[in-house]
Amino acid sequence: MKITVRVKPNAKKNEVRKINDFYYEIKVSVAPEKGKANKKVIELLSKELKIPKSKINLIRGETSREKIFEIDDS
Repeated sequence: MKITVRVKPNAKKNEVRKINDFYYEIKVSVAPEKGKANKKVIELLSKELKIPKSKINLIRGETSREKIFEIDDS
């Protein structure tokens, strides 16, 4: 399964908003440097979807605000 995530870095607090089954808006309180924001997004997605972080892979948009993640749901 693939999901699209719109990331808003440097927010006041971490927040996950589900728009539909395949699109999320995620606010993270960390800066988008050296992959810190991407790691935080994966951590928040893991909690939201109740799956291990190892099952979430960033496949496109490493330096973009719009990212595509592949979820290994097997």
